Amino acid sequence: MLLSDRVRQVRPSGVRKIFDLAQKVKNPINLSIGEPDFDIPDAVKDEGIDWIRKGFNKYTPSGGIPELREKVLAGLKGKGIICDDVIITAGVTGGLLLALMTTLNPGEEVLIPDPYFVLYEYQVALLGGRSVFFNTYPDFTLREEELRRAITDKTRIILINSPNNPTGMVNSREELEMVARVAREKDLIVYSDDIYDRFIFDEDAGQKPYLGQIYEKTLTFGGFSKTWGMTGWRLGYVAGPSEVIECMVTMQQYAFSSVTSFAQKAALVALDHTMDEMIDGYRKKRDLIYEGIKDKYNVVKPKGAFFIFPEVPGGKDSMAFVERALENNLFIIPGSVFSSRDSHVRISFAATEETLLKGIDVLRKLA
Repeated sequence: MLLSDRVRQVRPSGVRKIFDLAQKVKNPINLSIGEPDFDIPDAVKDEGIDWIRKGFNKYTPSGGIPELREKVLAGLKGKGIICDDVIITAGVTGGLLLALMTTLNPGEEVLIPDPYFVLYEYQVALLGGRSVFFNTYPDFTLREEELRRAITDKTRIILINSPNNPTGMVNSREELEMVARVAREKDLIVYSDDIYDRFIFDEDAGQKPYLGQIYEKTLTFGGFSKTWGMTGWRLGYVAGPSEVIECMVTMQQYAFSSVTSFAQKAALVALDHTMDEMIDGYRKKRDLIYEGIKDKYNVVKPKGAFFIFPEVPGGKDSMAFVERALENNLFIIPGSVFSSRDSHVRISFAATEETLLKGIDVLRKLA
């Protein structure tokens, strides 16, 4: 047997499967992709290229270059987020892995709202933990009774993602205060995955509540992939108590060594580059697809990120619905990838208006 028992339980990503299929099709209506459809701003690209040409291509400190750590930390504290220190990571994905390595013991449990982003479950499993999901259907809000029902004597972490992938929901301050209250009572760690925090559509993004503002044992995760289109540059950060961040830096020495050098320099420019126009464009795309399908599907209007999560006709067998969509050249993701339920599909509106209109036509035909 070549494979470990640990990895044999990990299935290939259902998101990547659909993504790979779309690459083989000519002119697909591709609403499967979880990344922005805009390019990195020229000023950010130019800064990265400039530092490559200057020879800034070696290893950097394992925690990230000091000037970027300082700038990210100052920005978070400016939002009122409680944090002592920050580490620069290989995207939020890399940050989550380091955090779990640092804070989760084998056999302990991580509480995750259902629906959830697919990698959470498998990262927890790879490190010997167990994911416990609590229900947020039908409106995808956090309810105290569901959270408390999921807690056991093995619970260690609560993981919250707002704005949420795949639902596009943004948790209210009242919901986050509830999570903080329960976490404080049970002495739990909270992970707050805020990677989509600039993609807020129905209120000022500056007014978005953060768990890190409320609870001192929060690890705040963020990055550059979504807001500035830097998905391929793999750059994120984690902020929190110094004891945890210092240990994560040590773990990074053995897991990733360090993060891409020139990308960190470019990130300093990105932090000063407003993306308000792009975010406003995504608000219009959200409105376009929501208005285009709301009379045909049971769907909650997303408040952030760039996904919408409608229920399939009949409320079951999302894969069968996706197969029908594929027959019409439309690529979307079955909800079973993100949930214990098989009742919804994830649709990304990170696409051109032309592509969205084609997708809406197919979705209306399939309803």
